[in-house]
Amino acid sequence: MSKLRVGIISGGMSSEREVSLNSGRNVFDNLDTELYEGKPIFMDERGSLWMITWQLVSQNTTVDISERLTKEARRIPYEDLKKEIEFAFISLHGKYGDDGCIQGLLELLGIPYTGPGILASALGMDKHMQQTLLKAEGLSVPDSIVIHEREWMENKEDVKRRITKHFRFPVFTKPTREGSSMGVTGVKDEASLAKGIEDALKFDNAVLVEEYIDGIEFSCIVLEEEGVARPLDLTEIYPQSEYYTYDDKYMPGRCRKFTPPKNIPADVVEKIKREVVKAYQALGFRSYGRIDGFLTKDGRILITDPNSSSGMAPSSFFFEQAASMGMLPTMVISKLIENAVKIHQEKMGPL
Repeated sequence: MSKLRVGIISGGMSSEREVSLNSGRNVFDNLDTELYEGKPIFMDERGSLWMITWQLVSQNTTVDISERLTKEARRIPYEDLKKEIEFAFISLHGKYGDDGCIQGLLELLGIPYTGPGILASALGMDKHMQQTLLKAEGLSVPDSIVIHEREWMENKEDVKRRITKHFRFPVFTKPTREGSSMGVTGVKDEASLAKGIEDALKFDNAVLVEEYIDGIEFSCIVLEEEGVARPLDLTEIYPQSEYYTYDDKYMPGRCRKFTPPKNIPADVVEKIKREVVKAYQALGFRSYGRIDGFLTKDGRILITDPNSSSGMAPSSFFFEQAASMGMLPTMVISKLIENAVKIHQEKMGPL
């Protein structure tokens, strides 16, 4: 039997391009070569696609790769992508990667891919729309308001009054569409509010102002098989910083994670898993997803950040939770590909 040609797309145009490269590298290294032929594809900062060699995959940063593309890689026009691959393993993160953009391109080209479709991917990136939909479906989410760049620029004092009237400090300010805690600020008082808003506006034209949550942070991967969404083991998170920052997520030794949880009672874990699956289904996720949230000190379960994809680095939640259930990385990657192929075979129109 011929091997399925799997394009592993990493890099990208977002602030998460380095995270994406780590994900793509690990997927490529753990692909089952008896079943699949791995085709490493790099998206540069302009959105162009390049077929790269394994020597380039091993480079430390996206800049290192970009500097060598013209001499050591082969440019792939979008319209020729289907000639190169039969399946796309999307390891892109952030804008243009897991927000529906690359999914739309792959739909037009008729190439099946990992993760959910266009709408669910877009919802997975937009924090405000997530919360609106989840709340309508009866799930608990943090209290928040959205501030648009235009209203902030036109009347900053009015916006600050609106926020201080609605919330007690501290609060969080974050871009509505960004991942890996980029642009997130823990705002302790009114004096630092303007800086928090302006830092978030560097990444998007809208800011989510959100209540401070006191409790235990958790993350749970949901893996779909034969149409049934099943949560993996829950991870309990204790960042070194005041909140779960970019460094806490990706720098070794900056965060303690317990899979399965150490301090959440077993019955509460099961309740959290049920809420996680509800969130996964409410947002229309398919194949897999990662649902983050908090167990507050007063016992509430808040869904804070559903993700339509997940990091795939060796220390990621995905592989940690899969390992807790006896699944090796190669098994996980193969399962994602098998499930996604079946989902795309059964769809009618775009996923």
